[in-house]
Amino acid sequence: MVAFMKRCSLRWVLLLIGVCLLPWRCPAPLIYRAGEGWSYESVGGEKWERPRAKDQLEVAQNAFERKNYRVAQKSAQRVVKRWPLSDYAPRAQYLLGRSYEERRMDERAFRAYQKLLQKYPKVDNFNEVVSRQFGIANRFLAGQWFKLWGYIPFFPSMDKTAQMYADMIKTAPYSELAPQAQMNIGTAREKQKEFSEAVRAYIQAADLYRDQKPVAADALFKAGQAYTKQAREAEYDQSVAGKAIATFTDFIALHPDDPRIPEAQKTIENLRREQARGSYTIARFYEKRGRLDGALIYYNDVLLKDRNSPHAEEAQQRINTLKKRQEKTTPAKPSQEP
Repeated sequence: MVAFMKRCSLRWVLLLIGVCLLPWRCPAPLIYRAGEGWSYESVGGEKWERPRAKDQLEVAQNAFERKNYRVAQKSAQRVVKRWPLSDYAPRAQYLLGRSYEERRMDERAFRAYQKLLQKYPKVDNFNEVVSRQFGIANRFLAGQWFKLWGYIPFFPSMDKTAQMYADMIKTAPYSELAPQAQMNIGTAREKQKEFSEAVRAYIQAADLYRDQKPVAADALFKAGQAYTKQAREAEYDQSVAGKAIATFTDFIALHPDDPRIPEAQKTIENLRREQARGSYTIARFYEKRGRLDGALIYYNDVLLKDRNSPHAEEAQQRINTLKKRQEKTTPAKPSQEP
């Protein structure tokens, strides 16, 4: 019985090997070309290869206009890989990015555009390419998912999105979209709740584009907002609240005509009130444990932070009471005889 089973298993193995060795016609072969890598070729598909860069670019352009983006992509890619120094390479690199974009392969499109701007910075449609990059990054900022291997939607990523904006600024620091790209880095970091990074991005925007008053004002205001959000995260952070107040104070001083001044003033008022509440809580903590010196410091801090605070009157009363207690417990100094 065992010998019979072994013979059957051997037959199945030999049959499988024989099937694998039979010649098969693959309906979708992968073709390798030296210097170009692997590419997908459909049987009976369009013959798109050409021996000259000019003719190959023409194939890419015609395919793109016919909305045959796969052929446009392959043809353009062949130009930039085989004839990278030719006069046709910049246009081919642009068509490669456009083909990726039309196929909703946004991350690859962005990289193709980035390579175009880095390799050919004097390209005629420089501003259009930057605008396309900005549009792609904005889609990811709005929550579009990045794709695994360029095909499978995998996850949104504000880290990658922020890096896209940073790459844009690096290659086009003086473009019209660079200030907004810097601001959007801050927005991406806020979405991560990385408020310190958001503040850093906004402050950098205010510094880099201080000659553009609307940008500088918006950056400073949003930095104050980011500080405020950070202060309110979990336990109230007094030091961060202080930074928020300082930032909004600078905003009011530097941009006195901005329509958001009342909002900034209201936020400062709320922050100071919250700081006063925090100081009052700490003062009560110290008082309950008999640490009167510490309690007095924080009761006084309530008055310094906000004399209009709901806790201010009670803080003053506690200061008066604690001082009297200290006077009673402090031994009188012995009189000195002449």
